[in-house]
Amino acid sequence: MENFTAKEGKTMAIVSYFTIIGLAVSFFLNKNKENYFTSFHIRQSIGLHLLYFANKWIVYEYIAYNVGWGFRILILGLFIYAILGALQEEEKLVPVFGEKFQEWFKNI
Repeated sequence: MENFTAKEGKTMAIVSYFTIIGLAVSFFLNKNKENYFTSFHIRQSIGLHLLYFANKWIVYEYIAYNVGWGFRILILGLFIYAILGALQEEEKLVPVFGEKFQEWFKNI
């Protein structure tokens, strides 16, 4: 049975943004309930975490440390934007990348 309410999926949506462990916990707990709101935020969180790690492994190591810090601040801003959307029980797409995250991870 699918559950589409934002109120019931709000907690797991918020947890998904806090570290990879929180993402894994919300992913596995949402498998049973299949809450669409939580799934939306899990897809956004996966994309943001991948951006963070790409920045850490590629930009910091091969381009420049200062540029990496700049991207890190931007990514932190995107995390805050997404968490605020989950707190407000809204499906806010992350600017620039949000639609792609939903498309790439649509099977989740």
